[in-house]
Amino acid sequence: MIIIPARLNSSRFQNKILVDILGLPMVIRTAKQVSSLDDVTIATDSEDVIRLAKEHGINAIITSNEHQSGTDRINEAAKKLNLKEDDIVINVQADEPFIEVDVIKAVISRVKEVRDNKEDIMIVSCHKKISSQLADDPNHVKVLLNDKGNATYFSRSKIPYYRDHYENATYNGHLGIYGFTVKSLDEFCKLPAAQTESIEKLEQLRAIYHEKKIAMVEVESKSFGIDTEEDLKNALNIFAK
Repeated sequence: MIIIPARLNSSRFQNKILVDILGLPMVIRTAKQVSSLDDVTIATDSEDVIRLAKEHGINAIITSNEHQSGTDRINEAAKKLNLKEDDIVINVQADEPFIEVDVIKAVISRVKEVRDNKEDIMIVSCHKKISSQLADDPNHVKVLLNDKGNATYFSRSKIPYYRDHYENATYNGHLGIYGFTVKSLDEFCKLPAAQTESIEKLEQLRAIYHEKKIAMVEVESKSFGIDTEEDLKNALNIFAK
């Protein structure tokens, strides 16, 4: 099951999930982008989004307007959908209308490995190589990895810091796609919030703080989350050609 958390209000870009993306509202474009992979449900706090999803033949479910994170929202949706403990849930952000199908496939494949092999992994996510220039943007989250390919930290800051200022340095840019089993999703949502999560506004840091493992898959992708109006202009320049 692919679940798209869709909170209507955004402090940085008001009602961004309803912005037109090549003839469709952003959240609908995102849902259709990944609909060939599996069942898709939009989890939202807005009756307007529910009606919009219905118009486009996409399943949607109303969730609380008090959730602090998209993961909490999809956890509520998973419960309402009566998913089984070992079912796989993929969290695709509503602001990823151009995410490539192969990226989602890579995350799904790794979650299946984790589940079937009973690996000690709570979350699966993905990253791609980004330039030093792109890494300067705090909206493009960076991730550090250990020798097992698991995340050790995520930050809006430019990490690691290249002491010798290499101009051609590359960084691991995080893509906001998360894979869980229903069981690990619920376990994550029961963890107390972490101080670093509140500081960076990155919910995945909750898992790191509590010493839970996040497996990272390296992918190739041109996509990025649309957090600002400037991001929208850049995305349309890249993908509308």
